[in-house]
Amino acid sequence: MIHGHIESMGPAAKFALEAKPGDRVEFLDQGSAFTPDHPHDWTLLVGDETALPAIAGICRALPKSARGIAIIEIPSAEDKQNFDAPADMDIKWVVREESAQSYEKPGELALKALAETTLPNSEVHAHTIGEAGLVTGARRHLIQERGIPKRNVDFAGYWRYGRVQTS
Repeated sequence: MIHGHIESMGPAAKFALEAKPGDRVEFLDQGSAFTPDHPHDWTLLVGDETALPAIAGICRALPKSARGIAIIEIPSAEDKQNFDAPADMDIKWVVREESAQSYEKPGELALKALAETTLPNSEVHAHTIGEAGLVTGARRHLIQERGIPKRNVDFAGYWRYGRVQTS
């Protein structure tokens, strides 16, 4: 029975199994935390499926005239979601189950897609979100390989592959 293993579950799974009618839940629109502190010409967003709500929120909050690229790795084509984004925001879906490329953990295909994407040669604000290896790998790639200043690359590691975080 699932309840017998509740000690080894993360906080979200524990909550889902133990929730009762009337329990309070709050949702945070992650896109509202996107606050670049420098002038930029375009936006780059890179994330996995856990970053999808944040990327959708950021795209929704961007000015209609914004330009950019969003690279989103998802498990299956059914995980694609429609969301409002500026007309010049290129949404690139990377679907793990459809990929001919090999990968060991979530985020690796998004990193490969980032490395293969031609980026505009102008001032960018990049935001990398999701699994820790994806986030740090994308940040390292953008700074070391693409020469983007550290100040222009924000990152948020939500989780680490193979580890349960309980606090």
